[in-house]
Amino acid sequence: MSALLGLTLGLGLFLVYWSFWHEPQPESTRAKSQRVRNLLLRAGLDNVTPSGLMMACGIASFITMLVVFIFTGAPLISLIFGIFGAALPLVLVNWRAHQRTKSLREVWPDVVDHLRSGVRAGMSLPEALSQLSEQGPVALRPAFDEFARDYRVSGRFDTSIENLRIRLADPVADKIVSALKLTREVGGSDLGHMLTTLAQFLRDNVRTRGELEARQSWTVNAARLSVAAPWIVLLLMSTQRPVAEAYSSGFGGLVLISGLIVSVVCYQLMIRLGELPDEERILK
Repeated sequence: MSALLGLTLGLGLFLVYWSFWHEPQPESTRAKSQRVRNLLLRAGLDNVTPSGLMMACGIASFITMLVVFIFTGAPLISLIFGIFGAALPLVLVNWRAHQRTKSLREVWPDVVDHLRSGVRAGMSLPEALSQLSEQGPVALRPAFDEFARDYRVSGRFDTSIENLRIRLADPVADKIVSALKLTREVGGSDLGHMLTTLAQFLRDNVRTRGELEARQSWTVNAARLSVAAPWIVLLLMSTQRPVAEAYSSGFGGLVLISGLIVSVVCYQLMIRLGELPDEERILK
């Protein structure tokens, strides 16, 4: 009992010390955390934190190493595949964010059309945006429902639409929000014309980008298969004891590390050359 009380007292003193002497995160660390947070928002994973994603990477790495070690008995090969396993959650989140951005890109013109119809019917901008929670595209209704709640509570259009932009974390949403905020600030009667022009621009962008992605997708997929194929063959061959022992030697480890470096460099080069760049966000 006395040992438990002593441990509790020591933990309490440590927490007091930590609260007074804990240093703030560096600017670079906060910037990286914000980038991860924006990636999670783009993927629609609002309830997942950056630390939770990093924890998932660690768990995936440990499970991958354990499974590979059980089948191969080679520590170095298990470590290499553990690195791949750690990257798997990030790859999945990035893929989900890309697919969600692509799907939302196709429905944004409909959002602008709904806004234009609401404004022409005599609605104010807040009313037209709130109406999208019921009549807008299904994928975006929860975000506009949150906007409607924020506006009903605060009555501040700028704050509510800024919160909407942050939740969406989408480059097209940044353009629409910037146009709406500018129109509301300077006033004028050209809002309907502006929304018509914006909807046509978004449709042209979707059509052009879709054609380019269709032409380049087979190149990107073939390059990804070329990078993954040697490691799949290695995993299958490593189930044989002589192969696992060969790659567990010093020369075998050098070959694995060199192959890992070449694969990472070639994959990054392929991504930069083969994929279309993501649309840059004008607001962050």
